[in-house]
Amino acid sequence: MTSPLVISDASFETEVLKADKPVLAYFWATWCGPCRLVSPSIDALAATYADRLKVVKLEVDPNPVSVKSCKVEGVPALRFFKAGEEVERSEGALTKDKITKLIEDVLA
Repeated sequence: MTSPLVISDASFETEVLKADKPVLAYFWATWCGPCRLVSPSIDALAATYADRLKVVKLEVDPNPVSVKSCKVEGVPALRFFKAGEEVERSEGALTKDKITKLIEDVLA
């Protein structure tokens, strides 16, 4: 099973902005209850869409540069990128169905 790639400020540009396919960046925190609810969906969707979408996880506390550049104000947060540009965003816990819809819209 393909799981999300864990990245940091140091690898954000390479793994997200210079990726060769669309990217879903999932911002989370260890202390965040809703993040614990969303994480299994993110893991499952990373496997489902592995051929068309790169999924990365970024813990917010140790990575303030990426959090600031992506204007993350709350977690869990999703940012979708295509060719280095943010094309969609979401903050707050979403159901797997709603995340799937966002992914389908971005990939369409």
